[in-house]
Amino acid sequence: MNLLEIFWDDAPYVVLAIVVVGTWWRYRYDKFGWTSRSSQLYESRLLSIGSPLFHFGSLAVIMGHVAGLLIPEPWTRTIGMSDHLYHLQALMLGIPAGLATIVGVGLLIYRRRTRGAVAIATTRNDVVMYLVLVCALVAGMSCTLIGATHFGELHDYRQKVSVWFRSIWILDPRGDLMAHAALYYQIHVFIALMLFALWPFTRLVHVFSAPIAYLFRPYIVYRSREAADKHQLVGSVPHRRGW
Repeated sequence: MNLLEIFWDDAPYVVLAIVVVGTWWRYRYDKFGWTSRSSQLYESRLLSIGSPLFHFGSLAVIMGHVAGLLIPEPWTRTIGMSDHLYHLQALMLGIPAGLATIVGVGLLIYRRRTRGAVAIATTRNDVVMYLVLVCALVAGMSCTLIGATHFGELHDYRQKVSVWFRSIWILDPRGDLMAHAALYYQIHVFIALMLFALWPFTRLVHVFSAPIAYLFRPYIVYRSREAADKHQLVGSVPHRRGW
């Protein structure tokens, strides 16, 4: 076993430990810093364009990664999806999602560089986070473009990278597969590991507290002051139909 195989065997667990311990530490000792540190008050026009592009594009990119890494290749062949069709749909769906994410993060970076109040609120931590994030996105787009070509099909990530990724979670890492994967996949995964290691210590930590429950919260009932002013009971106020 060479050093490269050892690295791909151990690095995921080191990063996972950093994510778990770092997230716990951040929540335990920096609750007031557990936020996206919104700068909407300083500038909202560019934010209203760049933020949705980045967030919805990122969601599509994540879903594509989940499908590509977790669904074994024999499963897609079982349902009649050829390798060519698989690469084609990855290209047709992955490129628009990746472009939306890159354009979105590009607008956010431009906003931070050109809007004085936003630039002042930008920390060195933010700069490092944006740099690694952009590198991960560019590397991922490159893998998608190369993987959709005939050359890329010779280095199908589902035969190496995906199997290696799934082996991590069953505690039987196959670093040998990752060590023999194409260089552009190794670069992309290495940058992704760096991004995850930084995750708990940046504004990205707010993803772990996304207000998903907000989508399922009960309706908020607003009462008119007329009832209180006229000494009426709340139940006696006529019901008004909401929108």
